[in-house]
Amino acid sequence: MDCGVPFCHWACPLGNKAPEWNDALYKGDWELAYRLLNSTNPFPEFTGRICPALCEKACVLNRFNHEPTTNREDEAAITEMAFQEGFITPKTDIERNGKKVAVIGAGPAGLAAANDLNLMGYSVTVFEKNEAAGGLLRYGIPNFKLNKAIIDRRIRLLEAEGIEFRYGEAIDLVSLGSPGTSYDAYVIATGTPTARDLKAPGRELKGVHFALELLSQQNRVLAGMEFSKDERVTAKGKDVLVIGGGDTGSDCIGTAHRQGCKSVTQIEIMPKPVEGPEDPQNPWPNWPRTLKTTSSHEEGCTRRWNINTLEFLGENGKLTGVKVQEIDWKPNPEGGRPIMVEKGKPEIIKAELVLLAMGFLKPEHPEYRENVFVCGDSANGASLVVRAMASGKQTAQKVDKFLTSHL
Repeated sequence: MDCGVPFCHWACPLGNKAPEWNDALYKGDWELAYRLLNSTNPFPEFTGRICPALCEKACVLNRFNHEPTTNREDEAAITEMAFQEGFITPKTDIERNGKKVAVIGAGPAGLAAANDLNLMGYSVTVFEKNEAAGGLLRYGIPNFKLNKAIIDRRIRLLEAEGIEFRYGEAIDLVSLGSPGTSYDAYVIATGTPTARDLKAPGRELKGVHFALELLSQQNRVLAGMEFSKDERVTAKGKDVLVIGGGDTGSDCIGTAHRQGCKSVTQIEIMPKPVEGPEDPQNPWPNWPRTLKTTSSHEEGCTRRWNINTLEFLGENGKLTGVKVQEIDWKPNPEGGRPIMVEKGKPEIIKAELVLLAMGFLKPEHPEYRENVFVCGDSANGASLVVRAMASGKQTAQKVDKFLTSHL
């Protein structure tokens, strides 16, 4: 591909060999392209749709003209062609080694760990507290970004290869690995279930929700599940305020539009990121911390930065607005985190629905026995799907090394 020195595989947590499979794609060898892609990436149909493409920002072409090779779209195209042409078939000749592993959580990290362990010959059972597999792929990412039929297709393949999925089962993590349990090793991949809250006055008002309350419920509605009027979280006909400027906030904006909201405003307490393709403080080939505008933003949204939330306002127990204030950040003379200072006068943003999209808290775990392993967001805190998958694969190697040494 005449990249010179490629940086894409360095930037990718999975170490994807983009130059190799892009070259195969260029030559029209779709099967080879998929084999090269799948050699490092167990689920390229997921990353090809929702990964922020760290590889593209590190692409050599991005350095000079800001038009990197379209790795993400190429991943999706290669994988869809592989399914269409029958290059992807279940592996049914796996030689079993007699060892059993339980994976707790069927999100991207758990699925990646389960996939690798199964191919190594372990009998793998995946326990999932929800009614279907996917974790945030299914219950956090909207269907307009990831159609859930894509997840179902992969799960059917994993089942055909011998992985057992048990849904609606919450596992007591404290007792994992204790004497008398029936698995040789356990992998905890339960993600980051606790969202960061905003303890401002009026938080208890009806109409203030965590982002995932909206997103997960909407995905369940689209899957055919019914909710009562009191249970339903909907933006239909409402002025919506999203607190938090990340991808989850963007997903809330797109979902609010599809539910028929009246308006959407998104506020962020931190300063507005640098506009343009490059961040002088974090130059290529690193990920540029620049302003990100998604298709959801383009559908219509008022965006504001340096805004602090003071109070949720309401009448008769229902949200009517949010009192906010413009702030600024000053350098801390003692170093460390900048100091927040008031700048503007308090104002009220009209809102009948507030969605808190401020990230998730890193889980805390007890001391487990030596045959219990933690991976993905559950181990490292909230991050990208591609990092969760990489962690799942790394953990599968650790499990294999442990069980091999204890034969």
